[in-house]
Amino acid sequence: MSLLRWVGRAIGLDVHRDFCVIAICEDGVVRSAGRVPSTPEALQLLAESLLPSDRVALEVTGSAWEVARILEPHVERVVVVSPDDTGIAQARAKTDRLDARALARLLWKGELEPVWMADERSRVLRRRLARREQLVRARTSSTNEIHAALQRRLQSRPPATDLFGVKGRRWLAGLELPVEERESVDAALRHVEFLEAEIAQVERLIAQQALSWPEIRRLMTVPGVNLICAATFMAAIGDVNRFFTSRKLVAYLGLDPKVRQSGEAPARSGRISKRGSASTRWALVESAWIAVRQPRSTARLLRANPRTARTRKGDRC
Repeated sequence: MSLLRWVGRAIGLDVHRDFCVIAICEDGVVRSAGRVPSTPEALQLLAESLLPSDRVALEVTGSAWEVARILEPHVERVVVVSPDDTGIAQARAKTDRLDARALARLLWKGELEPVWMADERSRVLRRRLARREQLVRARTSSTNEIHAALQRRLQSRPPATDLFGVKGRRWLAGLELPVEERESVDAALRHVEFLEAEIAQVERLIAQQALSWPEIRRLMTVPGVNLICAATFMAAIGDVNRFFTSRKLVAYLGLDPKVRQSGEAPARSGRISKRGSASTRWALVESAWIAVRQPRSTARLLRANPRTARTRKGDRC
């Protein structure tokens, strides 16, 4: 969005689970306009009361995208912004009313830069990947319960490499454990089986969607990049053509180093900014480790022959 002052009405919405607080900035004058319930019906009535020339600003929250979807057809533009970019969180006085007024004022001045609103295809894939991540975490929690029970009873290491494979589960079933520990282990195993079935189901849905996404199929030809990594990457960035340079893409993913410079001292590069999708950075790191372990990968060759790589101060892998 062009950071120019907006000449029409600027609407600021402070969105909460139960209600939205409204403020309107017109000709530089901000006024509070009450609040409405955060329900589809109430937000639809609010949308119909706005002018086609209005612009609306709201911060990213769990329901921000649905609010934006309801308002978009009735106004010129809906701007969803990151809380880190508004400065509202650092304000000395912070209330719902003041937050809405600050959003309206900043929007009217043209000082808000929107975050990218994912298209429907990307939103669906993001939701499926998030559900898979939640299921995987729950499975890890259940498997940790079993390991903790074995450790409490001073059990030796299982004979199987995979404790939750066929051989490992047979070994678990034959263990002599106290009644309460046996109940815990059996319950955790049932939970693991249920979660594995759910994970397999959502991975099938992800795979079906990936088949219709040429960029995902192309990414999977890169050594170390599997279906989940490629899908996570594309769900995070959407259309890669919206990034004018590779540096902007790196910064969007939070992989760019922080830079500190003051006075006459030279600029110093620090750790990566870690802004953006943490799950995407995790997937890329996992893929990099897999690529490094491949016998003929470029990364392995560079690691074995570091002089072949041109390094600069501040560069980080």
